[in-house]
Parts: sequence; C-alpha cells; structure tokens
Amino acid sequence: MRRRTLLYGGFTAVVAGTTAAALANGASTAGGSEARSTLTLIAPAATGGGWDGFARESQQVLREESIVNNVQVVNIPGAGGTIGLSQFVRSPGNPSSLLVTGGVMVGAIALGEGEATFDDVVPIARLADDYAAIVVPADSELETLDDLLEAWTDDPGGTSISGGSLGSIDHLLSGRLAQVIGIDPEDLNYVAYSGGGEALNSLLSHTTTIGVSGYNEVADQVEAGTLRAIAISAEERLPGVDVPTFVELGTDVAMSNWRGVVAAPGITDEVRDQFVDIVTEMRDSDAWAETLQRNDWTDSFLTGDEFADYIRDEAEQAAEIVEDLGL
Repeated sequence: MRRRTLLYGGFTAVVAGTTAAALANGASTAGGSEARSTLTLIAPAATGGGWDGFARESQQVLREESIVNNVQVVNIPGAGGTIGLSQFVRSPGNPSSLLVTGGVMVGAIALGEGEATFDDVVPIARLADDYAAIVVPADSELETLDDLLEAWTDDPGGTSISGGSLGSIDHLLSGRLAQVIGIDPEDLNYVAYSGGGEALNSLLSHTTTIGVSGYNEVADQVEAGTLRAIAISAEERLPGVDVPTFVELGTDVAMSNWRGVVAAPGITDEVRDQFVDIVTEMRDSDAWAETLQRNDWTDSFLTGDEFADYIRDEAEQAAEIVEDLGL
C-alpha cells in the first residue's frame, strides 16, 4: 500500500500460565468431564475487548439459564485473535473449551498472522452480527454518500480514513468499498489505530477525513450530533437505527463483524453435537434475546455445514481484499 499511515504501537503477547493450565486441563479431562459441567470460553483478546465482552455475555447467559454448571472465560490477546487460535489448536480433542472468533480473525489470518487457520478448528456456531458505519464530523462538507464517494474518487490519497487495525472489518470494508467504486485499493490512505478512542479523536480533530467504525462504537456521538453517519454495512436497515445501508444507496457493499465459536480439532462427533446443543439452547433463551438487544447485536445464528461454508466464503473474500490492498 503506497499511501498508508500506521499509528498503532507494537505489543508483546504474554500468555499467562493459567491460560495454558486451563487449556491443558480441558484436554486432560476428556474421560470424566463434559462441557455441560465445565466449559471454558477462550476470548482471543484482552479484557474489555469485543471478544472478551461477547465471551462474558455468553458466560452470564449460560449460567443464568443453567445450561452449563461452571463457565469460565480465559483471555489470550494478540494479533487479531491468531495468538489465541494458535494456542487453542495445540489442545486437540478438547471436549470442554470453545474459542470465540469472528470477522476480525478472518482478516488477521488473511494478513498471514499466526500459523493456524480456520482449517485447524471445528466450526460450531455463528451467533451474532454487528456492522460498521462510515462517519464524518458533523461539520464536514460531506453530507451524503455521493458527496463522500465523489471526493474520495477525485483524491484517493488525500482522503484519509481512520479505523481499526490492519485486517480489521474497518480496513476490509474500506478496501472493498474502494474496489466497488473503482479506486485502486493500493491507493487507500488508511490510518490504522489500535483503539476506537484514538480513531475517533483523529476524526473529530480533522486529522482524518472520514472514519469507519463499528456502529455501536460511534452511536453515542451520532446521537449527540458530533458525528454524521453516512451509511452502514448491513444488507438491510437495522431496526431502530436511522442510517441507510450502502446497498440502499446504490453501492453494492455489505459486510458484517460476526461473532461465533469454534471447537478444537480432533473432537468426536458426539462432543461437536453437544457444543451445538449448548449454544443453540443459549441462543433460544430469553436472556440471550435481551443480550442481543442490549448490545445492538443482530441475531445471525448458523451452525453445521452452513457455518463452515460461511467461514470459507469469508476467508476467500478477505484474502482477495488483502491481496488487492497490496499487503
């Protein structure tokens, strides 16, 4: 990518001894413990991150609904979730652990982060989607998607885009949008930030021209009138969200930041079916419906071969976008 600014710091991934112990314990208790009695949810992100929040919301519902007796969350942060993925696949046959995953990991794998891929795990279920929005400061001259696309097309390098880390949904959506409107993705002036607060500050200070972010992360600023939401990446309008979709506005772009769970390689069909039953019961509960509503997540439940096919399609699309971005 010729016009790219990277403003995120490096990090040192430290996997605590308790993490290794939790994974090893799950694998060693295959003969006497089932996920119904003890389940470990691996959140491949730091405490407070999106996957961590998803894991802990799941933990709460599984406990409240008495679906699982004992549920713990273990964090393995780093590299878009691929450090957690690499650790997870080292415990084959683990009958009592699930790894939280989603669209961010798809992008990280496409970038070549880590050694493991989705081919190394067993897909269990996709549970929820949320979507990215393209936003501008409220005082921006760009008032519509047509305004924004015209300005971007006229000066791709001069139109800076703030968003999350390289390979994130923000980044992939920006690249896909560039493809669709005829901009060479390698000309994308994408400014990657490690945190949503930094990206927001750059936009509000006019350091960057436009921003791409999960709508939930900017909804308060949109409602307060400090940001203007131009379009959202859902295929259809979201209930209660007064923001048009790209598709609705005539630009064929849709992308979700999905969240789901996968199991370790080498599990038996019986264990796989038990995992599917557990997450299905969680998804069908009133408590989960409340969780979706509270977090503005969209129910996108998918299991079995359909989920495996979905992951394969997502991986292919991400790999194509990353290649076009010159990464």
